[in-house]
Amino acid sequence: MFNRRSFLKSFGLIGAGAVAPAAAVKAASGNKTSADASLVQVKGKVSSAGKGLEGVVVTDGLHVVRTDRAGNFSFVSPDTAEFVHISVPSGYAFPNDKGVARFYQRIAAANGAFTADFALEKLAADDRKHNFVVWADPQVISEQDATELKTRSAPDLKALVASYPAGTLFHGIGCGDLVWDHFELYEDYREAIRISGIPFFNVIGNHDMDLDARADEASARTFKKEFGPTYYSFNRGAIHYVVLDDVFFVGTAKKYIGYLTEQQLAWLEKDLAMVQPGSTVVVNLHIPTNTGAARREQKEEEMGGTVQNRKQLYRLLAPFKAHIMSGHTHVSESWTEGNITEHVHGTVCGAWWTGPICSDGTPGGYGVYEVEGSDIKWYYKGVGLDRKEQLRVYAKGRDKANPDLLVANVWNWDRNWKVAWAEDGVVKGSMEQRIGLDPWAFELYGGPQLPAKHKFVEPTHTDHLFYAAPSAGAKEVTVIATDPFGNTYQSSIKLA
Repeated sequence: MFNRRSFLKSFGLIGAGAVAPAAAVKAASGNKTSADASLVQVKGKVSSAGKGLEGVVVTDGLHVVRTDRAGNFSFVSPDTAEFVHISVPSGYAFPNDKGVARFYQRIAAANGAFTADFALEKLAADDRKHNFVVWADPQVISEQDATELKTRSAPDLKALVASYPAGTLFHGIGCGDLVWDHFELYEDYREAIRISGIPFFNVIGNHDMDLDARADEASARTFKKEFGPTYYSFNRGAIHYVVLDDVFFVGTAKKYIGYLTEQQLAWLEKDLAMVQPGSTVVVNLHIPTNTGAARREQKEEEMGGTVQNRKQLYRLLAPFKAHIMSGHTHVSESWTEGNITEHVHGTVCGAWWTGPICSDGTPGGYGVYEVEGSDIKWYYKGVGLDRKEQLRVYAKGRDKANPDLLVANVWNWDRNWKVAWAEDGVVKGSMEQRIGLDPWAFELYGGPQLPAKHKFVEPTHTDHLFYAAPSAGAKEVTVIATDPFGNTYQSSIKLA
């Protein structure tokens, strides 16, 4: 029997009532010409050092074509198409304006035609070895927040890049909620990118949408003005990168679902058809495709918390080795199933700039990914912390729910990590992994009066907590965490 109350409750973050997604834009009829007022003849050339580049992928978000031997391209677009953009090929620098990626041109047709030329700069280094970072949810709502982003987060990233050998290739992904509904703060976000010193590609989040739009199609108008198309691709080395817009606005302020439109999926199918099966594909979007939040919190899955038609995305990714980069939840989580690994990131803003950690105890920070060929390794970088700091240990009594146990939070943990402990130099074995609340997060954010800045913030249950019962006379405990790549991290705590 249909249960209306349960159906509405399942919308979670978006509340009751939603509108079915709009149909995809109808494809242009094959017998129409560029003389039709509804069509635009788009053409241009992609070149480097004055020479045309063959095989570069060009798109308007509907059509996907390759340049010919001379670097030329041409296709007919509907007059609803907003951009023409290239999938920057491997071996070339990312065009950017003070760090903000500029791989597109807005279509401004005259007499039914538009010409877009793109000039690329060849890289001196072999880009099969490169790194990237994921900044999830900077989410600034005030100048105070923006100052934190510019004076702490951006310099931290700049210093991290400088810690690698000179000439190491880096790029960034701004993984959505770049601001918190205050679009005047985009300028501060752009300044933070400039300070970081690396080019950034950007993802639209639910707090980057125009809330006065009457439907989803118009909800990205400000984001597009600042950062261009909301879905696109690019390449570096052996990796194909994709950015998607999975925040579907239902026409009422602050109400949305996690959803990929048919137009995007149809475009992605064409885009991936240009990629060799078996390649590594990195998909970047804001709302996670899937999480363990409902399991941990023992509640129904929220339609604004995961991508509802995620299986359609997974089908398109089936021929590839896929990594999905997401944010939105303000906690760290990672899962792998078959060919897909999803990395749900802790946030640049921590718990909405109210304290140094996220609601699951993850430090405010960002993911760092090191690429060599088609292989990717990763770690999490807490702002202001050494990259080797990957766990925190709490003494007995700190966790009020387990007062007799010592607790360790290994925030970038997944099931390929090993977490052991030693007592006074004697290894005792593996720690017990449980769902729980990070003790410090509970102290900072637990209860209706905390934190003072944003009282809605609460500690959230996480899978990356580990427990052990030290002996009565023990003086020191050391926790040893080993990541999937063999890197070992330790943290010790005195008991007496």
